[in-house]
Amino acid sequence: MITETPAKQLNQYSRTLTQVVGNPGAKSMLYGIGLTEADMDKAQIGIASTGYEGNTCNMHLNGLSVYVKQGIQASGLVGLIFNTIGVSDGMTNGNDGMRYSLPSRDLIADSIESVVMAQWYDGVVTVVGCDKNMPGAVMAMARIDRPGIMVYGGTIRSGHYKGQKLDIISAFEAYGKKVAGTISDEDYNGVIQNAIPGAGACGGMYTANTMASSIEAMGLSLPFSSSYPATHEGKQEECKKIGAAMRVLLERGITPKQIITRQSLENALTIVMALGGSTNAALHFLAIARAADITLTLDEIQAISDRTPLIADLKPSGKYYMEDVLAIGGVPAVMKYLYQNGLIHGECMTVTGKTVAENLAEASDLDFDTQKIIFPLSKPVKSTGHIQVLYGNLAPTGSVAKITGKEGTHFEGPAKVCNNETEVIEFLSRGEILPGQVVVIRNCGPKGGPGMAEMLKPTSMIMGAGLGDKVALITDGRFSGGTHGFVVGHITPEAVEGGPIAFVHDGDRITIDVANRQVILHVSDAELAERQVGWQKPVPKFTKGVLGKYIRNVKSASEGCVTDEG
Repeated sequence: MITETPAKQLNQYSRTLTQVVGNPGAKSMLYGIGLTEADMDKAQIGIASTGYEGNTCNMHLNGLSVYVKQGIQASGLVGLIFNTIGVSDGMTNGNDGMRYSLPSRDLIADSIESVVMAQWYDGVVTVVGCDKNMPGAVMAMARIDRPGIMVYGGTIRSGHYKGQKLDIISAFEAYGKKVAGTISDEDYNGVIQNAIPGAGACGGMYTANTMASSIEAMGLSLPFSSSYPATHEGKQEECKKIGAAMRVLLERGITPKQIITRQSLENALTIVMALGGSTNAALHFLAIARAADITLTLDEIQAISDRTPLIADLKPSGKYYMEDVLAIGGVPAVMKYLYQNGLIHGECMTVTGKTVAENLAEASDLDFDTQKIIFPLSKPVKSTGHIQVLYGNLAPTGSVAKITGKEGTHFEGPAKVCNNETEVIEFLSRGEILPGQVVVIRNCGPKGGPGMAEMLKPTSMIMGAGLGDKVALITDGRFSGGTHGFVVGHITPEAVEGGPIAFVHDGDRITIDVANRQVILHVSDAELAERQVGWQKPVPKFTKGVLGKYIRNVKSASEGCVTDEG
């Protein structure tokens, strides 16, 4: 039996007790929602769910929130569920809805901050699923800086058709095959209808699983949170354990800013590199660091990539899915192996109330004789990380490439300029994208898109059309975690800000030199200056509403696309 400790003893701030329970009107309203006199001395925990019915990543989260609440109540605390938004990246990719995906990250952060601060909750648990949910939740937790834990809704199980494992990327690549005429209508429909079997986030090491595993490594989720599939019984058990963990955080006054540190950010990014995670992690961890008042730069991310081998054979560039990782010991087993080899900081505090090293003492050891998902450091997939930060006269303030080694490290060819994502699809369907070209997609940045759309549809179609190893692609937009191929995104400054990518012409030669971390437009400075004469900044596509505000406030991709810094 847990002794119920008053909120003022559980949390040094005593926010709920002094600011809400001490207010007669507020106290009366708490009675109105069903709380008792005994509840008035308990710490109140906000449970923020991004659950909604329209997205497989999020469709089950409201149910998980109920299990979280049960665990919180059983631990002598009051749990109060509220909801925030979500946007499905899988459903918005390739259409104008994608403009809202990245902005939703900051809306999630703003809304969680608003509720927790307005209601004076003593702590917060965020129950999240799709790509932008997780960084948005963690940004809010850092801003609020009251005891908090993130619960990942879990990965989806793989789909199956004719003996082949499928996921969301299979659907996009099947569309590319359909355009190329290399798949029958029957098989195309078979893939589409069977790729997504139910609840959970996209199954490979795409953005959702990238952020879940790295945030677990950072210490803000319980061990195995990123490893349990959405429908695994372990996910419900994890949710029920949250109350006991939250009580420990309250009793010891452990807050997110004590967990999000320079060292824990390095742990998170080390896992991103080791597992072959999404380029979006660079964008999101720049934003998370800023929310926690920690300076993090693209060059520091590159330094972590330089010292961390890619050792996972996971989708999109490999063979396996996140569901397969659980069978070999989950993310804790991978972390333990990296810690044993000096690549993980063990002294960092976590939401268990224990350090990383203490948590990993209970983790399994990887068996390299029986599993082939994680390679030994002595025989990595790639000797350094796959995420590479490139500069040059096309990206003066930086860009982010995803190079696993399978694509090579050098590409040079003539530019095929596309002024938006739709033009890529049109050119591809007309056979105008040719082997050897560097496809340039511009006007897709945070301000220009607006919203910095993912290029999953064009890259998947290029793969499906058989051009994946024959062309390169650069953009001031970004990529899905499911993207693979020779791709460079996050080109800054973006086109609508007058970045050099705005002045590329068809046929200009472009070199992508990963070894020297450069993306070069082979046009003289004088010619480039001549092209800029008379250029005027385009009129914003939106002046009102969410996207209008986003255009006015968003920072560049090299600064994490944050919106709360003016």
